[in-house]
Parts: sequence; structure tokens; C-alpha cells
Amino acid sequence: MDAQTGLTRHVAQWIVEQQTQPLPADLDRHLRRLTLDAVAGMVASSVRPVSVAVARHATALYPGDEATSIGHGTSSVLGAALVNGTSGHGIESDEGYTPGSMHPTSVVLPTVFGLGQSIGADAERVRIAAAIGMELACRIAAAGHPATRNRHFHNTPLAGVFGATAAASVLRGLSEDETANALGIAGSHAGGLFEFLSGSAEVKRFHPGKAARDGIAAADLAAAGLTGPTTVLEGTDGYFAAYAGAVGEAWFPERITDGLGQEWVLLKTYVKPYPCCRHLHGAIDGALQLRREHAIDPVDITAVKVETFPIAARHAGTDMSTTLQAQLSLPYTVATALLRGAVTLTDFDPAARADTAVRDLMERISVTVDPDADAAYPRSGRPARTTLELGDGRTHTTWVQHPYGEPANPLSDEALEDKVRGLCEPVVGPAATTDLITAVQAFGDLGFLADIDRAIRSSALVVG
Repeated sequence: MDAQTGLTRHVAQWIVEQQTQPLPADLDRHLRRLTLDAVAGMVASSVRPVSVAVARHATALYPGDEATSIGHGTSSVLGAALVNGTSGHGIESDEGYTPGSMHPTSVVLPTVFGLGQSIGADAERVRIAAAIGMELACRIAAAGHPATRNRHFHNTPLAGVFGATAAASVLRGLSEDETANALGIAGSHAGGLFEFLSGSAEVKRFHPGKAARDGIAAADLAAAGLTGPTTVLEGTDGYFAAYAGAVGEAWFPERITDGLGQEWVLLKTYVKPYPCCRHLHGAIDGALQLRREHAIDPVDITAVKVETFPIAARHAGTDMSTTLQAQLSLPYTVATALLRGAVTLTDFDPAARADTAVRDLMERISVTVDPDADAAYPRSGRPARTTLELGDGRTHTTWVQHPYGEPANPLSDEALEDKVRGLCEPVVGPAATTDLITAVQAFGDLGFLADIDRAIRSSALVVG
């Protein structure tokens, strides 16, 4: 397959053929883990201001009863996708794929949840659609990363809209031609700028919801007869040319095609242990390891040096005015890890951000680029070197190649369940959380969506 001719058609053919095959057992199990992790994030985020605001918008513009907007009742398919996608990314707890620096569940699961409910799709069909959509999103993101990020784009909605479109095309039963056109239409919806960093703009959290909504629309428009460019990925004015650059220099088609249909890169997605930007996790792991191994008293620390890859090093902000700023800050999260021995969702609340001990330690933390980490990312990990200098002259250093939660350093089922309980129990309580865990692990149908929605709304909890 020539990278300049036929890539989009090749992908469309794979989507249509792959959906006739059952999921491999290991992939099916991994998908259930990812679903549990994602729904827990949706539950925890659903009561927070951003999700509440998007739900108000969806209620006004996308009324209906076809699908569940978790924590906000029912709406149309597009409205539910918008709300659940926003909530999926709303507290920075969502999984991801390191080579593509993107979060496939936050886009694709809201797509299959809403559309699957509306058409009464059986659970196996929903899982197959989800796996195909997330696989494609990961591969497209990896094919253009880090060039796409270096051009200031947010990979999750950028590549995610193609994954959402693929999943919707499966559930709608589109032909190969219709699927290729749907992908072409999706290309006109791809977007998401990293400028949210400059002002801690919450639109970041909205990006996956927008991509999920637009992916459904792209498939439906193709089914209705609208055409899109069936060279949207590889064309001279197509997706990669616009968002990455020259083929073979800035984007690599083989990352999409190699092993497609035989090897599932989705199995290489990670699960986050901490609800903050994944680029920070290597340094957090290092700080926690040093604290644990050397019984560090934070008052003895005179300096902390974090050396990491360039994209991570950009996250060195020290203004903690908002939750998002803290969730994207290496100094804040490393200081929190050293002082508290953990990084949890409550560590980003206003009182925690105002803690003078954390602020004081942040002033002693520096963040720089490390050449070895730069060479490794994104193909060989998300490395960080963390060094503590103590008042008595001692120095302790650790290097983390693969942060906790990566396939090479995975969360156990028990650790994942602990994470889910930590996110959900403050919202719906232990019993409803246990029911959710059981239902998602079984994944016999999508009934857990309405069940958890009722439990959230019964709690009447809204966090300001």
C-alpha cells in the first residue's frame, strides 16, 4: 500500500472486515478494564462544574430520551456523547496510549454508549465497535505524534474523531464505501488546540465530547449520502499534511497499517494511578519511590530536580489558581507526592492547592529537559529522572522509564478496583459502586449506564 494512495480506503476495508471477527480473549478482558476505568471517571466528573455546564447545553440543544448522559438523565444520542465524552476527560483520570499521547476511551466509549443504547445493539457488537474505534484512534495518533503536538494540536480529539467515526460506522452497519466517506467527513471535524494551557481553559475537557458527537454525525451523514474525501488521511491537502507535515518525516503510515488486523496496539494502553496529566507520572512515581525508600522528611529537602522529555517539561507551571493548572503541573504534583505520599483527586481541591507547605516545596523544584528522556519518548516510554538534594548534603536519584500503569508496569485488577472505588464512592456510595464494578466486568448489556445515572442523581451531589 502506497502511503500516498489508498490509506483511507485500506482503513475502511479493515473496519468492515474486522467487525465480523470476535475479539481475542485478552483484548476483550482489557476492554472491560478500560471501560470500568472510564466509567468511574465519568461518574466522578459528572457532578463537577464543567460536566454540569455541558449537560445544561446538551439538555437545551440535544433533548431526547435515546441515550443516558451519566449523572444528567437522558438526551439525544449526540447530547449523551457530548456529555459523557466531557466527563470522561473531566478529572484527568482517563487511560491513554503513550506512542500517540491520546485517550481513546474518552472519545470512543461515549460514542458506542449513546449509539448502542439508541439502536439496541447487543453488548458484543458494542465491544467490537469500541475496540475497532479505539484501535484506529491509537494508530492515527501514533502515526503523527509528536509532530501534531508540536504543531499545537490536542491528539485526543484530533485523532479521536476518526476512532469515533469508525465505531459509529460499525454500529450503523456502513458499507466500505460509506465508511470511507464517513472517515472523509470526520477529517473536517478534527481539531483541538493546546492553547487551553495558557489560561487554564476548561475547554480541554470538552474536546473528547465534541469528537464523540462529531464522529457519530460523520457516520450518520455518510449513511444519508453525504460524501467525504476518501483520501482524507493521506491526501496532499488531507489530515496528516495539515496537522503533521511531510510523510516519512513528520508522520508515518506504517504505524497505522503494520499489523492492522493481527496485532492490537490497544493492548498497550495504560491505566492512570493518579488523576493528572500522564506526562507528570514518571516524576510522581520517582518522588514516591524516593520518599518510601529513604524515609524522606520533606523539611530536609533543599532542592528537587526533575529531568524529563520536552513535552513533559513544558508542564512546569506554578500558578495553582485552578484545578486544571494543578493537574498539569510537575512542581505541584511532585511536591504533593513528597509531602503527602500520594496524589489523589482531593489533592487538587482549593484547600489542597492553597497548602503553604506544598507552595513552599514547589519553589525548590526545577524542571529541565533530559537528552536520554527526549530520545526515548514517545516510542520507548515516558521517562523522568527525579533527584532530591537534602540539607545534610545527601542526594537521592531515581529514573522511571515506564510510569506505573503502563503495560510494562501495569495496575493490577485489585489496584484498578481501588481506583474505581476512590472515584465513585464519594458520589454514589459503596453499594452502587460495587454494582457498577460487577455490571461492567460482566458487560452483558448497557444497563449499567442508566443504573449509575440514577444513583448519581439520587445523591444530589454537585461540587462547586
